[in-house]
Amino acid sequence: MMETTHFGNQTVPEADKAGMVHGVFTRVASRYDIMNDLMSGGVHRIWKDAMMDWLVPRPGQRLLDVAGGTGDVAFRFLKRAAAAQAVVLDMTEGMLLSGRQRAEADKLAERLDWVVGDAMALPFANASFDVYTISFGIRNVTRIGDALAEAYRVLKPGGRLMVLEFSRIPNDMLQNAYDLYSYSVIPVMGQIVTGDRASYQYLVESIRKFPDQESFASMIRAAGFDQVKYRNLTLGVAALHSGWKL
Repeated sequence: MMETTHFGNQTVPEADKAGMVHGVFTRVASRYDIMNDLMSGGVHRIWKDAMMDWLVPRPGQRLLDVAGGTGDVAFRFLKRAAAAQAVVLDMTEGMLLSGRQRAEADKLAERLDWVVGDAMALPFANASFDVYTISFGIRNVTRIGDALAEAYRVLKPGGRLMVLEFSRIPNDMLQNAYDLYSYSVIPVMGQIVTGDRASYQYLVESIRKFPDQESFASMIRAAGFDQVKYRNLTLGVAALHSGWKL
């Protein structure tokens, strides 16, 4: 029997999802950062700074930033940790190219590598990173459990996982208002800025399909992580999840 999964609100063959997600991010790569600023009113930058505040990057650490696309998280990490190294992995070459063209990429080039790869089958040895981050990427992975298992595998003992992802507002009235904004405004904005309404319709739908905070925390524990905690950001519009490989 053919395995199926969701692609936004569509049900699709599991084998097809990665290619469909790849298509979305290839189409929006060149305007991705602009759209993030517009969609969130710039708040995504505050969320990424909050991620670094909780992570507390340390000198000499080696970071793997998965679905790291345009380098936002890796740049922040390297600026806070002297002599640290970062690898940005993304399935979409266009996203990595957009990242490499940013001014920070030149300044940090000696400490930064860009790799095309799959979150569910990382091309790295066991226990080779101190920190694993993924921001707004885990909900696009076909099998989230496989990605978390791979995160656990490539982290060193004592290594840390941190996930930044859209989540659920625990107040129904506020969640409904946010849904109304998401479904009515964001696809139109995507059409105007990128000429691609469908990709942003998918991105909104994918947020609604992602597990709530407690459910996702349970998935992280199931992958082997300890001391799993989460923090809501902007009332729960997004959440940070943290776990340790002990």
